[in-house]
Amino acid sequence: MSIGLISFAAGVLIGVMYALLKVRSPAPPAIALVGLLGMLVGEGLIATLMTHTMAG
Repeated sequence: MSIGLISFAAGVLIGVMYALLKVRSPAPPAIALVGLLGMLVGEGLIATLMTHTMAG
């Protein structure tokens, strides 16, 4: 099972638990998505730099 699918499933599970417990998400959705996008870009940048550094 891919990491992305596991992450998505965990997010859905937490979302269902929040809804059942009537708890609001700790972060505004737009802010959370921008933060996640930044994390993905940073991770991709480091992976790219590591690949280029080791290759050349």
